[in-house]
Amino acid sequence: MTTEVRRAIASASRIVVKIGSSSLTNRGGGINDEAIAALVRQLALRKAAGSQVILVSSGSIAAGFPVLGLKHRPRDLATQQASASVGQGMLIGRYGAAFSEYGVAVGQVLLTSDDVTRRAHYRNAQRTLFRLLELGVVPIVNENDTVATDEIRVGDNDRLAALVAHVVQAQALVLLSDVDGLYDGPPGKGGSNLITSVGSSSDLAGVSIGGAGSAGVGRGGMATKVEAASIANSAGIPVLLTSAALVGPALQDASVGTVFSPTGTRTSTRLLWLAHATTGNGRLHIDAGAARAVTKRGSSLLPAGITSVEGSFSAGDPVDLVDDQGRTVARGLVNFDSSELPGLLGRSTKDLAKELGPAYEREVVHRDDLVLLK
Repeated sequence: MTTEVRRAIASASRIVVKIGSSSLTNRGGGINDEAIAALVRQLALRKAAGSQVILVSSGSIAAGFPVLGLKHRPRDLATQQASASVGQGMLIGRYGAAFSEYGVAVGQVLLTSDDVTRRAHYRNAQRTLFRLLELGVVPIVNENDTVATDEIRVGDNDRLAALVAHVVQAQALVLLSDVDGLYDGPPGKGGSNLITSVGSSSDLAGVSIGGAGSAGVGRGGMATKVEAASIANSAGIPVLLTSAALVGPALQDASVGTVFSPTGTRTSTRLLWLAHATTGNGRLHIDAGAARAVTKRGSSLLPAGITSVEGSFSAGDPVDLVDDQGRTVARGLVNFDSSELPGLLGRSTKDLAKELGPAYEREVVHRDDLVLLK
């Protein structure tokens, strides 16, 4: 199985590659031009061999550090956004110059979770990415850190890469870090061994997976990479995790690092993003009957099944559905503002339409905009 997965990654006709901040920037921030050149060379070679390549690149915030006089990643959102605003242009400029040496054009694609969970936005994002690939352009994707707030932030670029791989219907995902793979203990420590393949979550039982990213420039870590691999695997996409220093063999024959085998088949991209790239802006508490209808019968959520509303949100926002036992069972895009809902609870849509007009004869959360959560 491991050999088959590596072969599938090596031969993928469309591949997403993600690289972290620590692999692209200097320890105190600023772009490492040698690292950019080494990465781009291997991506250009893979493209020349016939594959379509999509790059998900971190580094915009760290790239702006020197210009703003910052020594480490700022904690407040406004300064992070300011640093990203300065650094993103610098980063895409370096990529453009490096790829031009191989006659390859690049296109910048900045995303937030809104861009894929909302129906019209998702179609636009997917259409843009597909057209760039058709034109022979390498899309360079990053989270739009200049405008992303906590509410619309994907969270980290490892997760973003897994979701982008699903959006573009990629056959493989390669995650490049500063560690050459997943270890069963702290890398470099005596007794720690490289895990060459992961077939399912049970293979990671008892494995200690680290947390925060290195060098004080990124927000990812090994835990986010394993989570990203799980997201991609659940959508039928094989994953290779290794270090940026090994990008050559990773893209040539996938002979290095740790491979994660697919565990599922492709599902709706929007629902994958809804489950993994959003948090609920509010909570809808539902009765036992509504919970059964939503989780067992694939039904939409109607006003009659809601017992209470928690939080402040607008129509179109993601909200969590909580059953009568206090368990969050689903997440969906709500069709009403939080201020509208209290007067609708427990009532049938027909009665509401008769009293308030036909606009109220609709679901609170439509089943097409709803995903079940484990």
